Amino acid sequence: MQSPFLENLQYELRRLKGRSLVMVILVWGGIFALGLFCALGGWTWFGNSDTPPATVPSEAAVDLATATPALTLPTPTPTVLPAGATLPPLPWGDFGYGIAAHAIILPEYTMDQVAYQLGFNWVKQQVRWDHFSPGPGQMDWSGYDAVANAADERGVKLMFSVVGAPNWSRSYFDDNPQAAPPDDFALYAQFLGELVDRYKGRVHAIEIWNEQNLDREWDTAEGVNAARYVELLRLSYQTIKSRDPNIIIISGALSPTGSSATDPSNPNRIIYMDDFIYFERMIEAGFLQYTDCVGAHHNGINMPPNVAWDEGFNDPTAAFRGPFDNPNHSWSFKSTLWGYHEMIKAAGYTTPLCITEFGWATAEGFGGYPPGFEFAQDNSLQDQAEWTVEAFQLMRQWGFVRLAFLWNLDYSYKGGQGATDPNAPYSILDLEGIARPAYGALGDMPKIP
Repeated sequence: MQSPFLENLQYELRRLKGRSLVMVILVWGGIFALGLFCALGGWTWFGNSDTPPATVPSEAAVDLATATPALTLPTPTPTVLPAGATLPPLPWGDFGYGIAAHAIILPEYTMDQVAYQLGFNWVKQQVRWDHFSPGPGQMDWSGYDAVANAADERGVKLMFSVVGAPNWSRSYFDDNPQAAPPDDFALYAQFLGELVDRYKGRVHAIEIWNEQNLDREWDTAEGVNAARYVELLRLSYQTIKSRDPNIIIISGALSPTGSSATDPSNPNRIIYMDDFIYFERMIEAGFLQYTDCVGAHHNGINMPPNVAWDEGFNDPTAAFRGPFDNPNHSWSFKSTLWGYHEMIKAAGYTTPLCITEFGWATAEGFGGYPPGFEFAQDNSLQDQAEWTVEAFQLMRQWGFVRLAFLWNLDYSYKGGQGATDPNAPYSILDLEGIARPAYGALGDMPKIP
């Protein structure tokens, strides 16, 4: 029987048919060099679920406003660091400059870009348990082996974000999910144990799930539930630390939704929850005891990274008016990250943030954009470049961010859907794999530890 990895490889090659000769040569060259271990197809979006609040469905909004914490955010800080600048050392060591990559396709080539052209010291690869485990005790690791080896050979630290329970491990199904947990959380913890045993010394951080405040990522009969997620986190933390205490455990990053809603057919089932409310409920359930770093996401819509939601910022040229006509913390990169930080402090902890996904989408040069991503028209390629560099600098200056992973390097030309792929506008390579301005800007950016 052909392995799931090879089946996906064949599908990816079919999707690449008709692209430029250069791309075909690159793909086949990578396949030859890696012995059929370097391509993956049929993967849908790896978890970029940061749908802007204005486009989140509005079915049966839940009144959870009283649970939203009141926050006082700092004033904007200087953002431009001169060459050779220094900052106080961080309590946990060096700051991690990372990027999310679709590294199973062309892993050697991709890691060369990360390490030698961008000069980054971390890379994020999502692990889809559901795509590669056809039955209990079965897992095709070959694609992840290639990624781990390529990163290790170049001295790039690897973060695995592990999501998606296989169908054989769960009993609830509908037509919505991108991912769902297993019925028995111990199965997920067991899988993490196998992953750590296989990649010990080559995997340096693991993110436990992704955007679990959305039912499309946490698709269960009861809907999203912070306390249940914390139980999954607890089992995962204990399993991983028992095998390798040096691995950084990152809690699953939430989607900045800014609102909550229930299933129209079942008002007791929450289908998405305001991230600040969900965050407070995770704190109440004790999640800070079971994480080394708090995962966070923010894809910056059409606002620069140094602007809080309530500072009165307005771009009169913007076609997408959500952040300006409907102000909310969830539109703002700065407000979202500072909000999490303030809640952690209020709970009596000093746990840092790990930003496992951030970035700015731009449709410039693509001739189109994904449905619901109208804000990508407002951001130029230059905006993407400048704001991404500024965001890295801000996070290092703020002093409470441990790792930051840009979303994303290369889903544009590896996704196969063109300009309508929801991942493509965030990529710093274009639809043919050619560098966009952000690529060079990040390569030139001083990496201050």
